[in-house]
Amino acid sequence: MRFARLSSCLRSALTVGAALSALFVAPSALAQAPTAASAAVVAAPAGSGPGLWVVQDEDSTLYLFGTIHALKPETPWGTARMDQAFASADEYWFEVADLDDQAGVIALMQTKGVSPDRPLSSLLTAEEVADLDAAARSIGASAAKLDSLRPWLASLQLALASINKAGYVANNGGDQVLHARAAATGKPIKGFETAIQQFGFIADMPEDTQLAMLRSGLKEFDQADVMLNRMVTAWSTGDVDGLDVLIGQEAKTESPELYDAIFTRRNETWADQIQTLLAGAGTAFISVGAGHLAGADSLQSKLAQRGITATRITD
Repeated sequence: MRFARLSSCLRSALTVGAALSALFVAPSALAQAPTAASAAVVAAPAGSGPGLWVVQDEDSTLYLFGTIHALKPETPWGTARMDQAFASADEYWFEVADLDDQAGVIALMQTKGVSPDRPLSSLLTAEEVADLDAAARSIGASAAKLDSLRPWLASLQLALASINKAGYVANNGGDQVLHARAAATGKPIKGFETAIQQFGFIADMPEDTQLAMLRSGLKEFDQADVMLNRMVTAWSTGDVDGLDVLIGQEAKTESPELYDAIFTRRNETWADQIQTLLAGAGTAFISVGAGHLAGADSLQSKLAQRGITATRITD
């Protein structure tokens, strides 16, 4: 699997941007990054913009909007249809309600992310350790500094570093910006899962799968920006099929365990929660990673299996 696709998958799974930045990004980079509350959203050209869907019954309206969790400041993704839907909501749903649960994330990393008695270097060839060191040094670390990490956490650290290196900022990400907007309204903010659950999806994968993630990442570490740019272009122009090709299809073929953990099982769970939400009344704006709204195993498909139709809104 290409590393950019791995980065996309991991980033789609893990939305706790502030905690990740605090753990993995240099303080100087944090000082230069805008806060989500102050990040301006560039308007998309007329007729363009990310996809937006609606689910309705006689007394409920639920909007589904896909985000990219880290963006360049100049990315055009603002639309009137999204703004109107967002403003009409009585409550807001995100993958995770608390994006700043650093204590919980750090505790999980300490229990499931480190393995000093089984160093990473003992699981890799000498050539792979050299590749790891080269990639790590490009982000101000080294293979030695990563040696106590389990493969999933080393993969995640490199994936996030490649995103930052390419100019993508978590605080500019759609979920961060929309979460800040939601908080400013004073309306309820809810989450489908917790930060600890999100990390657990990756941390609990078999070690062989974790190592495959790391190895594929090392091979194409320097090419991540190319695929990320393509992914963001597809998302910001509403090209759902293109987004599926870039995020989902290859991941499903080459790493079904990763795909199942990040997309299929979570979409099933979220569809159940949305079905329950639909049984109530009111308007909700639901924001999840864009990869969850594309492809055969999308959230819309899981809803359809439950007899619920999600209709795309166009200008």
